[in-house]
Amino acid sequence: MNYKVLIVEDDPMVAMINSQFVKKSEGFEVAGMCRNGQEALDFLDSNTVDLILLDVFMPVLNGTETLKKIRSKKINSEVIMVTAANDTATIEETVHLGVHDYLIKPFTYERFYASLEKFKAKKEILNQNTVMDQSCIDNLILHGNTALQATASDSTDSSEDVQASLPKGIQRRTLSRIISYFDSNSGWSSTDMISETLGISIVTVRTYMNYLVKTKTISEDVNYDTGGRPSMLYKKNN
Repeated sequence: MNYKVLIVEDDPMVAMINSQFVKKSEGFEVAGMCRNGQEALDFLDSNTVDLILLDVFMPVLNGTETLKKIRSKKINSEVIMVTAANDTATIEETVHLGVHDYLIKPFTYERFYASLEKFKAKKEILNQNTVMDQSCIDNLILHGNTALQATASDSTDSSEDVQASLPKGIQRRTLSRIISYFDSNSGWSSTDMISETLGISIVTVRTYMNYLVKTKTISEDVNYDTGGRPSMLYKKNN
């Protein structure tokens, strides 16, 4: 199942770029595109989306006012501000209104992708737990931020030739960290163990594990002795 994304942007070129970024990101799809806040609210009256990419400077109804109305209507969608507005007042106001992230134009795809990974990590934790203890809450807050930091730091990597040889969604620096983990841990490891040790979201760990299993760097097995849902275990091949 893909997460549905609504793009709210009055500049057609920027809207197209945002749309391409969404389509490039696995697990996401564009549900609609609106040119101003009022169009977005009308769209949301009859459509449900998981994530809204919201500009600030728009005609009819600007992004800040749109965000306030989204909150007052209790629309259950996360919001990422995607805007050139970098003044403290706007940033502070939207943060207080609970935005998931704030991207200042122009931004790289890597930074955009990091924000989506943070969103997926948060959703996965929420979907897996109906009641949360302190550990779940720590994962919800800390892993979302560390996933963002890890992916964002990858975007500064200058090794373009090495990166170009890797598939979409696999960053050299994060891959190196995970392989180093297995070099130091020869036994079987669960996704949770890797995630907690490296401070990387569970969603991200699974993406890299799938890649490493496919390249036969890592072996996988299923642990049925969990007392609940079976979990995957991973170990580096000799």
